[in-house]
Amino acid sequence: MKWVDTLLGRTKPTKANLDALFAVPGAAITLEAAQGLTSAGAAAVCFKPATVSDFAATCNEITELLALSGKDTGSAVSQSEDSYGYDWIVVHDEDVSDLVTTVHMVNSSLAERGFENQLLASVFAFRAGGGDVVYLVYLFKRGTFYPFVPAPGGGERRDNQKELQIQGALKGEVPLEADLSRWFPIWGIPVP
Repeated sequence: MKWVDTLLGRTKPTKANLDALFAVPGAAITLEAAQGLTSAGAAAVCFKPATVSDFAATCNEITELLALSGKDTGSAVSQSEDSYGYDWIVVHDEDVSDLVTTVHMVNSSLAERGFENQLLASVFAFRAGGGDVVYLVYLFKRGTFYPFVPAPGGGERRDNQKELQIQGALKGEVPLEADLSRWFPIWGIPVP
């Protein structure tokens, strides 16, 4: 069937490589050295809510599992919904390695239970010297990262120049999304 898919122009989406998340602690060191950005101690997993009751049970299991693991790591976990109707599992932990481990656990738990099509992105927050927030976004369906920098002063504007600077600093650190049209703005991220 591969040749039929090729003939019809169909392609399979790239399978997410969740182990790429473990490159974030190294990227955090690079961002601090090259851009003066420090981890905000927060990250979140964004997913589309599903209508099946099994999905709600899975989310409850994950929340309980994270509460138990939070006792070991010191991670605080909460769940919220944004104004666009997407669900977020928000993780707070000052230790970047623990933060990444918890985010990886959320993603892999949902994927293992058959909900990988619901997963959209994982977002890691960083702070600039002036307090502005910069995000490193992992696109689940692409298996790549990109920077998202809301422009200072509020509103739905981006600082594209800063995003490109961060991209340059992160080359070789994480798998970067080469198609700039896929660098989607994510407004209303529930992390600082």
